[in-house]
Amino acid sequence: MKQKILSKSDAIARIRDGMSIMVGGFGLVGAPLELIDELYRQGQKDLTVISNNVGEPGKGLSRLLEAGRIRKAIGSYFTSNPVVGEHVLAGKLEVELMPQGTFVEAIRAGGAGIGGFYTRASAGTLLAEGKETRVIGGQTYVLEYALTADVALIRAHKADRLGNLVYRKTARNFNPVMATAAKLVIAEVDEIVEVGQMDPEVIVTPHLYVDIIVQREGAT
Repeated sequence: MKQKILSKSDAIARIRDGMSIMVGGFGLVGAPLELIDELYRQGQKDLTVISNNVGEPGKGLSRLLEAGRIRKAIGSYFTSNPVVGEHVLAGKLEVELMPQGTFVEAIRAGGAGIGGFYTRASAGTLLAEGKETRVIGGQTYVLEYALTADVALIRAHKADRLGNLVYRKTARNFNPVMATAAKLVIAEVDEIVEVGQMDPEVIVTPHLYVDIIVQREGAT
């Protein structure tokens, strides 16, 4: 059981250049900021980041972006960080924009082993250009493919030593679904407790999805 609990430096050292990484968070809420900062410190580059947004200027994932270490960003809300637009216009960043519901459903599909799905979101818009469409019940649907990643960096409130996770309010956001769709899942948590000390009814992410637990510095 103890093998799942690592330092942030040892955990992030599992990430290599060129990997795809899912990162939880809505804005900075629920983002694994200590893991992101460690990724910045270690210097991995040429990354594909799958996240709702790319941090804020000077914070979170934006630190990686500003350092030129993100090659591609897949997500749905990039306008809160003007650095994203600057890098796209300069040809430094490739962006794949998805409606937010489509984004989270693509991750859920990836975790469930579903290759793709049809959705009405984006039909008839620029986001549907070049994609397969189908008329179902008189409505046009767009084919979207599932999203998976090499690594997921997620943020939870509490873990037990097995890796069962609970979340805190809106900080839950994309974290649970991302935990299902990556080969390696690293969870940043506030507190680690003994097995049996968490009510099974409040566990959201079962331990089978979690490979590594990192306790936040200064947290108990």
